Amino acid sequence: MSVLDDVLSRARGLIGRWEDEDCGTVTVKEFCRYAAAVDDVGYLRRARAREAAGEPVEAPPLFLAATMSWEDGPAEEDLRPDGLAVRESPCTQGLPVRQVHGGQAVRLTRAPLAGTRVTASRTVTSAERKHGRSGDFVLLGLTTRYTSPDGNELTAVDETIVVLDALPKEVTA
Repeated sequence: MSVLDDVLSRARGLIGRWEDEDCGTVTVKEFCRYAAAVDDVGYLRRARAREAAGEPVEAPPLFLAATMSWEDGPAEEDLRPDGLAVRESPCTQGLPVRQVHGGQAVRLTRAPLAGTRVTASRTVTSAERKHGRSGDFVLLGLTTRYTSPDGNELTAVDETIVVLDALPKEVTA
């Protein structure tokens, strides 16, 4: 059995099984750090003014979808060789593979307000073995739903991850 067969088998066993992660309570500070990272100075000014006035502050539109982890982040030596954290590498733990993101679609339902506790629920939605010019790969489909405590969806992200052998085979013309 090849490494890609292992990934495919693991992924198919996880299809439809949702895993929840408590993202904690989102804050104006986190919103502003994100806005600063994407150079949205206007958001920074509006958010800080609303906070000072005691008004609710909404997250920037892609805040939830763009946050890769809700933890402080792994130390560099804890990253996989492809630079991803283990939690961002579904179905590949311990396997010699590399991954690239194949794209994503984001559904913005309702922006969370500062002070909202957020839950991320993630599942594998599909797993297919494919063949391209550079060889075989596995295409994983994932969905992550971000919800508020009342269970209402805030944001949903559908993404595709391409999983390849760690050591690419030589391509012959």
